[in-house]
Amino acid sequence: MALTTQGDSEVEEQTKESRIRETPEDITFSAIVNTIAFHPARDIIAAGDVDGDVYVFSYSCEVSENQELWSSGHHLKSCRKVAFTDNGEELVTVSKDKSIHILNVESGKLVTRIPKAHSVAINSLKLIDENLFATGDDDGLLKVWDLRKKTSFMEMKNHDDYISDITIDQNKKILLTTSGDGTMGVFNIKRRRFELQSEFQDGDLTSLAIMKRGSKVVCSSSEGMIYLFNWDGFGATSDRFSVQRESIDCVVPITDNILCTASMDGVVRAVNILPNRVIGSVGQHPGESIEQIAKSREGHFLASCAHDQKVKFWDVSNLHSVIVDDYRKRKKCGKLKSLSKKAFGYGLGSDFFADLAEGTTEGEENSSKSDGGCEALDEQ
Repeated sequence: MALTTQGDSEVEEQTKESRIRETPEDITFSAIVNTIAFHPARDIIAAGDVDGDVYVFSYSCEVSENQELWSSGHHLKSCRKVAFTDNGEELVTVSKDKSIHILNVESGKLVTRIPKAHSVAINSLKLIDENLFATGDDDGLLKVWDLRKKTSFMEMKNHDDYISDITIDQNKKILLTTSGDGTMGVFNIKRRRFELQSEFQDGDLTSLAIMKRGSKVVCSSSEGMIYLFNWDGFGATSDRFSVQRESIDCVVPITDNILCTASMDGVVRAVNILPNRVIGSVGQHPGESIEQIAKSREGHFLASCAHDQKVKFWDVSNLHSVIVDDYRKRKKCGKLKSLSKKAFGYGLGSDFFADLAEGTTEGEENSSKSDGGCEALDEQ
């Protein structure tokens, strides 16, 4: 019988602790990943790539514990969006091949296939509830589907270019879209009608999010701008500010005031809304355009996929305690601050969040667009 001494136990415990990572290990793919989504109840992430393949991995902070659960090659062309249903039992995917697939999460088997869901490539997807979801295509057509009938009950074309993103309010009534035509669309799915279209903005509108307890809508653009709309004032922006020169392709809320942006320059930034400030860098894919970011179910991790064929994980748990409450216009210039140990490959200064608590924000030092900073404007 083997005996374990106290010294052996201490060594084993230290070894176990040394194997725990701050974030899960990167996942490397054989092709560029377009889209990612976290499971709503389990440590599972789904990814879709440019070859049309869909992968589902379990992830862990223990070294080498990420495992591929299954993969699917049903799509004939690039998989552009994936999303788990609220109960986590199915995965919905849309593709450039114009089809919608619904896969069983446990087995990876194809449950439902709608082969010609749109007449052109599908670009965006939003699950509304257990029965309804919306899709948008490259021609600007929006469709709202009923899974029970496997048919669309609402089809509207109010955009002149591709629909880049779709979201919906908490009451599941007002659906919002962003488009390559530079506008945001507003649709009432309860009454099945188009409400209005925003004024045109510079460049493509690429992504959107509802923030500030539902009072603000945030849109990103291909010009590196963030546009703000009041909830009952969708026609015109209430505020705008520049984050950087490169396109912002995806935004994800972390708190009611802070969101993360994914950019063509390969940097994931944390941005505060009202006051409008770039807080710092969460992480990066050096020199590689980021396609999408997603937040884990408990809000501790952010995942990003980029042209380097990797899915990376970032620790954003500290952002939940950051408060930026200084509205003064910033004039100083400086480098983008690191918000995680992995952000630039070196450690985070221990006093960074203490500085924020005393009113010092990244916006004080980041008014220069050339170094990834924020050119913040006073609120209108």
